[in-house]
Amino acid sequence: MTRDLRQRARASSIALEYHDAHGETVRISDLVLTDLLAAVGASNDGSSDTVLPPVLVVTPVDGTVQIEIAGDPTIEHCWRLLLEDGQLREGRSSAGGTLVIDGVPYGYHTLSLSACDAEAALIVTPGKCYMPDSKRRFGISLQLYLLQSEANFGIGDFGDLARLASIVGGQGCDIVGVNPLHQMFLDVPEQASPYSPVSRYFLNVLYIDLRALPEWHSKHVQKVVTDPGFAAELKQCREAPLVDYSAVTRLKLMILRAAYAAFQMSAEQLRCDEFGAFVEAGGKHLRNASLFQVLRSEFASRDAGPDGRWPAELRDAASGAVAQFAMRHRDEIYFLTWAQWLADTHLAEAARACTESGMTIGIYRDLAVGCDSHGAETWSDPQSFLAGVRVGAPPDILNPAGQNWGLPPFNPMALRRQGYRPFRDLVRANMRHAGGLRIDHVMGLKRLYCIPEGRSAGEGAYIEYPLDDMLGIIALESHRNRCIVVGEDLGTVPVGFRERLEAANVLSYRVLMFEQNADGFIPPEDYPEKSVAVAGSHDMATLAGWFVGTDIELKEKLGRYPEAEEVFKQRDQRRREKQVLEALLRGGKG
Repeated sequence: MTRDLRQRARASSIALEYHDAHGETVRISDLVLTDLLAAVGASNDGSSDTVLPPVLVVTPVDGTVQIEIAGDPTIEHCWRLLLEDGQLREGRSSAGGTLVIDGVPYGYHTLSLSACDAEAALIVTPGKCYMPDSKRRFGISLQLYLLQSEANFGIGDFGDLARLASIVGGQGCDIVGVNPLHQMFLDVPEQASPYSPVSRYFLNVLYIDLRALPEWHSKHVQKVVTDPGFAAELKQCREAPLVDYSAVTRLKLMILRAAYAAFQMSAEQLRCDEFGAFVEAGGKHLRNASLFQVLRSEFASRDAGPDGRWPAELRDAASGAVAQFAMRHRDEIYFLTWAQWLADTHLAEAARACTESGMTIGIYRDLAVGCDSHGAETWSDPQSFLAGVRVGAPPDILNPAGQNWGLPPFNPMALRRQGYRPFRDLVRANMRHAGGLRIDHVMGLKRLYCIPEGRSAGEGAYIEYPLDDMLGIIALESHRNRCIVVGEDLGTVPVGFRERLEAANVLSYRVLMFEQNADGFIPPEDYPEKSVAVAGSHDMATLAGWFVGTDIELKEKLGRYPEAEEVFKQRDQRRREKQVLEALLRGGKG
């Protein structure tokens, strides 16, 4: 490895080595560093911090914010602070080039210096996440799409969630955890993983409770639902052993289109006003998410070019060609936006049901670590992501070959230049109507294992992120939304990382199967106070499956073990773990 390459990698926040799950040092090859430098460099505009950095995330001390100004300390600066609510404050820097500002409220402000025409986003944060009290609580978690009822369309919906909350809340349950509720691909329904969504800013419209719509009894909708063919297909969806995403999507979109026609003709003014307010608040994010779905539908049945991509003029969300397309398809865009409003309204009603049933936390949402590389987020805001790079995990005990999740990582430099706006908008969107938020792969706030396209999962390196800044934003949004935060801290965890999360009131995510030491399974009383204890997670075998080893068999079938003897090692280890766990559950020593 050349010295120049090492220096450029460090300057670009690319780690030169890491410690694996066995504690061994893994050094990154020159080829991987070169690939990642190309990706980072391709998206870096070459700007550098001057007197003020582009963004400052600070926590007041005794109500006072202190900001160090770079450059000549003898220069006196006049400063202006535009607060989030529109108020303006002004002052001069003290000796040594330090700004001392008293009584700055928490929030997103803009700081400027008149002498050098410098400006920075100033984010003032409490530094610690919202925490109601230290009382122990229990809850349930579920995959919403698997909820079954006599009313739904073969997929669980927000109405089912509200009814379930009313039942379990009466039994003392304080939390209902759900899978990511993110917006999905309507043109490819079977691409259904909620951890690879179209957009994490908005919701999956398949979760709309159609029977709760005021338009359900309209002639438009009833004409559809009373058709014998529709009724027969709906019956098949309800009786299917697995969710038939293609059929469910087709049926629910038929009803939604009929309901939209009824809404356009006879909706009350209050509903129209509420929808208009939702559209205005959603802004560019909402418009682009709906526009993207229309573009996808337009090209789903057409040849999008020799490389399978859209025509070049439509790849830029800000292009004139896209604006013209949007004008031609404005009614379809409005329909999909209307569907997003319905989903948001129904999620709010489910959250209200949690509160009314006596839950102190309520809905506990899940924020995926990334979005689909060909989704609305990357299309509408490509500069915020690193091109040609995918997020994953290095080889570990459970996945010896490593993992490539196929997700594009945020560009840390672009986030700073934008005052972290994409990140803070994302956090806020996923705390909406929630009393708790689980951050999938929370280590991504500090570093992400990034794999250049075309390389194996074992040929990656960590890219560093500004942990303190990102935790500060999460803490601010947590208090504003009265939402507790849980960090999924599984896998290869950096030294001192969990302690930093604990200091910020981010709860640790403790999975039973991983909570073991040399003496066996850790007893409940030894779990950290600031933690959430669970029996399993979305990417693990069920408890029953774990006991019979179906996960080991499946990994072997899929070729996930690099060597044949690894299968025997895994089975032998599982046999020993089962014996210890059974003894613990029977009251013996863990």
